[in-house]
Amino acid sequence: MSAKSGPRGHRAKNQGSFPFSLLPIDCQLHVFSFLSEIEKCTAAMVCSDWSKLMRTPRLWRVADFMRLGAVLSGMDGVLVSVREFERWKEWVHQYAYHLTSRCASLLVLRASFDLGDQRTKWADFLLQFLDSVHCGDLQELELNWTLTHLEPLDIYPPGSMAQICLAKTDQFNSFKTLFERLTRSSPKLSRMKLPFDWSEHSVMLLTHFQQLNTLELNYFWVFKSVRPETMQQLTRSLPKLKTLILQVLVPVKDLGVSYPMESKSLEFLDVSQSRGLVFSHLDLPSLKELKVKKTIRGIILNRRTRVALQTRWSCLYDLLKLGTPKLQMFNSHTLLPNWQTQTYPELNEVLLQSCYCIQHTDTWLL
Repeated sequence: MSAKSGPRGHRAKNQGSFPFSLLPIDCQLHVFSFLSEIEKCTAAMVCSDWSKLMRTPRLWRVADFMRLGAVLSGMDGVLVSVREFERWKEWVHQYAYHLTSRCASLLVLRASFDLGDQRTKWADFLLQFLDSVHCGDLQELELNWTLTHLEPLDIYPPGSMAQICLAKTDQFNSFKTLFERLTRSSPKLSRMKLPFDWSEHSVMLLTHFQQLNTLELNYFWVFKSVRPETMQQLTRSLPKLKTLILQVLVPVKDLGVSYPMESKSLEFLDVSQSRGLVFSHLDLPSLKELKVKKTIRGIILNRRTRVALQTRWSCLYDLLKLGTPKLQMFNSHTLLPNWQTQTYPELNEVLLQSCYCIQHTDTWLL
């Protein structure tokens, strides 16, 4: 009886286990790819075979330096002390070592470092990190190169305007070096979010990313202007662009400048966070949704000057009728089928909130 119960007991014991180690390596890696980074590190301690698998580069696809880090993960807010910030910086370097030691093959990179900071040398750190991992498959980039994540506002005393200008120059020069590196190492980028300086050189570099599908460009500095032909060149040169979000702050000295925009592929355009951005021409045959907001900046003008400016600006409604035949949503308002031939009260209300022309703006302020 004991001889018969032995094999049955052995079979019963194995019925509850799955022979995971017998799966092909690719299948095992696919299963492990669903684990979080912490879970992967835990799995690596199970056995030597799993430890080797956990060092496979394609299991490490995300580098997110904008997380709070292990030392701050339990905090409710992101306002930290200088001591906590120093601990976070230690975590950043440990996290980078963790990814580089596994020869990570990145799909996503998120980071926020002041690349002009000469004390911590974040620009050198980020360049060294990118050289130590594989970026050929990188698809998503979120990079704020103007400030360091979690850095206390009072860690460095405010400087003079001359010092601020020098700091901005350092930031831009370091960004230019980094951006040039990315054009060579990461041609497959399809999503990008970053502050942008709108220089001709930066626009030229940006047009190298021909796979871009989603692009969000935030302002770099309030005094930095944008040339109309530069913006037009950018939107013309990205053939797969579907979503574009722009935060452009037009300086007061450029009051009266208007901007053309052309794209055969663009379906979603959001310029609602921009200030002073007025369109002169739209050629967006695929556009389905538009978000735009008129911002009154408090510039007091006499009537003659204001009228002279506004008569130079085209009515947004006329531009939309001619240049956006597929438009369906305008500032979260669903357009009626006949919107191109006849206006109606709801549409007029949206235009009053978004159009700078003399017909839709009756104020002494611009």
